[in-house]
Amino acid sequence: MTEQPNGLQTIADRHGVSLDAVRHLVRALEAGHGTMAQFDHPELGGFGQWSSGGMTMIGNMFDSGLKTRVADLCDALARALPPSGFAEAGSASSPWWPQNLGRPVTAGAQNGLRYAYFPDVQRLAIEADGRVALYETEGHRITGVSQQQGGPRNLRFSGPDGAIDLESLRRIEDSGAESAAMPDPALRPEPPRQPKPFTPEPLRRPESGPPRAPSPAEEVLTTLERLAELQRKGVLTDAEFAAKKAELLARL
Repeated sequence: MTEQPNGLQTIADRHGVSLDAVRHLVRALEAGHGTMAQFDHPELGGFGQWSSGGMTMIGNMFDSGLKTRVADLCDALARALPPSGFAEAGSASSPWWPQNLGRPVTAGAQNGLRYAYFPDVQRLAIEADGRVALYETEGHRITGVSQQQGGPRNLRFSGPDGAIDLESLRRIEDSGAESAAMPDPALRPEPPRQPKPFTPEPLRRPESGPPRAPSPAEEVLTTLERLAELQRKGVLTDAEFAAKKAELLARL
């Protein structure tokens, strides 16, 4: 495939569409990495989708002839699309989304706007009226866009768990501050450390010293009480108790 504009014009003439329609499809195929395209052009039946697996949808669903022509045109462009994409003379293409997002796994266009999905960083980029807005996609996985008419806020995407309305996603930042939208965690300043609140220790009563040792008299009295208890229980006889008592009292 030649990279000059007249090469695209040859394809346009062959399939009966304008050069603008072919360029529109080329951009959609480049965004879909040559395996899918989502487009919105009046000559192509309005909004439509094409994939290399054989699926083709156009807005004018009852025009089977136009549907076949769009499918043949997409097939021809996809086969001729080089790895780096088509480049016309004097043109230099660059991603329309913030470059720090990386490479999208799916991208396309609908209703005059473009979208690109980046699962690695959980972001969805939407371009409308020359401005790019970023949305957080945490908890969602986007595989395509469903047919939904209206403005950008009415855009609806599809995923394994069903439809995902753009309105349900949290908007992050416009393209004017891409670096602020995706800050490097290593460069984030540490939050100021808050001083620990002062908590006074509870007052403690002075501890008493070690327990006082009993005096000899106190020890004798304690022993006599235990001996008397043994006498009452019949463990000691009266004579034994009297003898022990006399022995203890002799120590005083």
